[in-house]
Amino acid sequence: MTSSSEVYIEGTSDDPVVRARAAVRDAHDRLRAGLATAVRGTPQDGGRHGPVEFCTGELRRHLTATEQTLYAAASGAAGTRLLVRALRTTAGALDRRIDGLAGDGDAASVAAGARAVEAILDVHLTTEETVLLPALADLPGADLPGLVADLTTLLEGGRLDTPSVVDVREIPHGQRHPRIFARYARLAPGEGFVLVNNHDPKPLRREFEATHPGTHTWDYVESGPDVWRVRIGRAAAEG
Repeated sequence: MTSSSEVYIEGTSDDPVVRARAAVRDAHDRLRAGLATAVRGTPQDGGRHGPVEFCTGELRRHLTATEQTLYAAASGAAGTRLLVRALRTTAGALDRRIDGLAGDGDAASVAAGARAVEAILDVHLTTEETVLLPALADLPGADLPGLVADLTTLLEGGRLDTPSVVDVREIPHGQRHPRIFARYARLAPGEGFVLVNNHDPKPLRREFEATHPGTHTWDYVESGPDVWRVRIGRAAAEG
């Protein structure tokens, strides 16, 4: 029997997917407001400290957390792979702007660089809200409320589980690849985990080769006939 706490009308404010999308929009609004305050504020050091600290701190933490949760799950599905590639391109542009911002020497240069970050970020976040989140909500196997809960955990300074073994034999087929890619996103260079499956995961290997070319490792530990174990790792030196 379903408990009353689990009953909701799809598309209403009680729908977990609706709440998850609202939580992401709220996080984005806080990020936009924080950056705007930092850009337009006038701290005592002449305008440099505010935007530089915000961009190298809170903004970068947000970009990293999104990569490890929403992007990781979406990159493992054919329908959202190109979208994630585009979002990673703009995230990379933001990262380079932040690097430049940290190296600027005067307040005027910092202010101009921060305004450029602000403009790129607004487009980037809007794309996440209007394209990525609906796509994840409709993506078979992707648990958007769970992904947003993980995102919130990271944004609040928490840590995600990092199991050394991911056994997908009891997980429905449509949910396996997003789960595996989400685990991969949490690896540091040189780290890995063991995937346990009931068949040779060749399609998954092709997806890794398409989405993480040259940056992952794939080593068979056991090759059937009933159980396959594969150690999937992040290359020690990514190029």
